Amino acid sequence: MSVPHTTLFVELGDRRYPIHIGSDILRSSSLLTEAIRGRQVVVVTNDTIAPLYLEGLLQQLSSELLATSVILPDGEQYKTWQTLGTIFDQVLAARHNRSTTFIALGGGVVGDITGFAAACYQRGVDFVQIPTTLLAQVDSSVGGKTAVNHPLGKNMIGAFYQPNAVLIDTATLSTLGAREYAAGLAEVVKYGLIFDADFHAWICANRAALVAREPGAVSYAVKRSCEIKAQVVAADERESGLRAILNLGHTFGHAIETHMGYGSWLHGEAVAAGMVMAVRLSAMRQTVDNTLVTEVEALLTDLGLPTWAPKGMSSSTFLDLMALDKKVIDGQMRFVLLSSLGAAVVADNVREAELRALIDR
Repeated sequence: MSVPHTTLFVELGDRRYPIHIGSDILRSSSLLTEAIRGRQVVVVTNDTIAPLYLEGLLQQLSSELLATSVILPDGEQYKTWQTLGTIFDQVLAARHNRSTTFIALGGGVVGDITGFAAACYQRGVDFVQIPTTLLAQVDSSVGGKTAVNHPLGKNMIGAFYQPNAVLIDTATLSTLGAREYAAGLAEVVKYGLIFDADFHAWICANRAALVAREPGAVSYAVKRSCEIKAQVVAADERESGLRAILNLGHTFGHAIETHMGYGSWLHGEAVAAGMVMAVRLSAMRQTVDNTLVTEVEALLTDLGLPTWAPKGMSSSTFLDLMALDKKVIDGQMRFVLLSSLGAAVVADNVREAELRALIDR
């Protein structure tokens, strides 16, 4: 059955792929069929999402396809090399060949680990992203970043590997918990701060509608976020320049996640606190006004997100963990800061004294 939807594209030459956005889009077998080129499919999901959407997805697949389901435990703490091995064990046991298509049905953890599995399996097979969380819909499903975590750092082992297509069904957000939904809003806020001041103003004006999950507001937030992400990825696929601005708050946020233990703080929660730190550091450097710090803190609070790092994380702890971040080059830490509202830069000249002053406050 065909349903109305919006389609955007990530323009990567002959690797151009669509992002389909709509409510109940998972009921459209044609969109899914278009993204599958072989006769074998591996659907990777988790034990939270499987009872909700797996059976319906399998029903949309052609009866001529050999479909294997891999159900993982739910949580960031399972985004590991060991879980990756579990996927390979089941796919190999089912004798999937190089024409198979991996389908990621779930949030960012499922998308990241499935994409990495697809990049590695028989040196690379097709995969499709079907994100079911807001964070995955507006961020991790688009752009081809795939990875697993390491005890010493988040997303340290992975690959750039683009999907065939991204199918975003906004109706799946109705089953998303409040905490997970708020975590996704953190990434929505990020896009306005780094790229589009008008979008930031829209988010501020529509915060109540976003919290209430009003369909019109949610659809626009997802669409505009994906437009920005697609534009940035098309300009810099492998993060050698512009794409780095998408990491606003992430260097601080990844340190929080690593320190607290993966899954204790959700990724979006850590990014929210990290964004406040980045905006505050920008204000300390006088590229934005302190009123923006106050505005961002109030916005994130209204969206149900933390604006302070966990108690007990000292400046020394932050510095030690940030030194292990994958964005460090030749021992030099790099931070995404705001040059103005709606514009970001990557700074590699942040002094340790500045960081200690920021964190110790």
